[in-house]
Amino acid sequence: MSFSSADSVGLVTPQKYAFEAPLELECGRVLPRFELMVETYGTLNADKSNAILICHALSGHHHAAGYHHAEDKKAGWWDACIGPNKAIDTNRFFVVALNNIGGCSGSTGPVSPNPENDNLPYGPDFPLVTVRDWVKTQAMLSDRLGINIWYAIIGGSLGGMQALQWSVDYPNRLKKCVIIASAPKLSAQNIAFNEVARQSILSDPDFHQGRYLEHDSYPKRGLILARMVGHITYLSEEAMKQKFGRDLKSGKFMYGFDVEFQVESYLRYQGEQFSRNFDANTYLIMTKALDYFDPSREYEQSLQKAMANTTCRFLVVSFTTDWRFTPQRSQEIVDALISNHKPVSYLDIEAEQGHDSFLFPIPLYVKSLRAFLGGEQHLAQTKEAV
Repeated sequence: MSFSSADSVGLVTPQKYAFEAPLELECGRVLPRFELMVETYGTLNADKSNAILICHALSGHHHAAGYHHAEDKKAGWWDACIGPNKAIDTNRFFVVALNNIGGCSGSTGPVSPNPENDNLPYGPDFPLVTVRDWVKTQAMLSDRLGINIWYAIIGGSLGGMQALQWSVDYPNRLKKCVIIASAPKLSAQNIAFNEVARQSILSDPDFHQGRYLEHDSYPKRGLILARMVGHITYLSEEAMKQKFGRDLKSGKFMYGFDVEFQVESYLRYQGEQFSRNFDANTYLIMTKALDYFDPSREYEQSLQKAMANTTCRFLVVSFTTDWRFTPQRSQEIVDALISNHKPVSYLDIEAEQGHDSFLFPIPLYVKSLRAFLGGEQHLAQTKEAV
């Protein structure tokens, strides 16, 4: 696909927004200032009623659609759904995507200069942040943009958790909430996967207690292992079977411990690429934010009570082969909303790609997302079609 295609937002330029007021975090620490890297697509209308916020997942960032330069071969991570005449139609909507604080793609995070330490990189001194902290900064960005009410807030996986937190913390600031392949809190198994990934980084000799930048190094092996573990959980068994099966790279057993199976080659390649582009301290922070997420924590451990004051319409989407965030976890959200007599539509989409399904333009998924954003009449038509 060319950046000049009719269904692409084309060339985009990120913008950095600086916030000079101190930011109090849930962990009790304060960021003296922070910056958010943001991309926007489409045009904000006169009354600022057509804005959609996109919340990213664990390794995501602000570059959700389009291209950064004419030779750019890789579009934004959700380009399949954001653009002219796509599910999130930039002919109709003003779409905002950002990199959360604690990230490593331009927003204030561990690689940023610490104004309280001679502007050396924060490194391990960057505070742990939570989903609620992210939503708080997103609300501050909303104020900066002059957007009082979002037409919709959308997120997949960890992004879906942010959308859910928005509906709880700022119930009157969004009309529609789309929660995709997500959960109301992590299971013990998911926390365990995150801990294995973190330990692979923490135990790497090149981690240097998080001060690897000062040693002109980084925990490459730890990041590779962390990504390999994570990537396995993002794919379904069927997806791995269809993509790799038991195919051998050389066509025969080599009787050694080097790469022999195609799936091994794929995982090592993914890990290698990830280790070059993602900060280890950021990975630790993001996985901890996942572990800590639980909007019911301040509501007597009741998700129903946590969502009692929501005012928006909800679309909750799960995928049949997602074993990281199973459909049952999405149904917990739906049940809490139904118990509160809140307007919610739920779809469990048949898909082979596992947890990563939310990134693919699966026809029913795309059609349903488009219909939900298009109004009640379109949504009713989709229900009839299903």
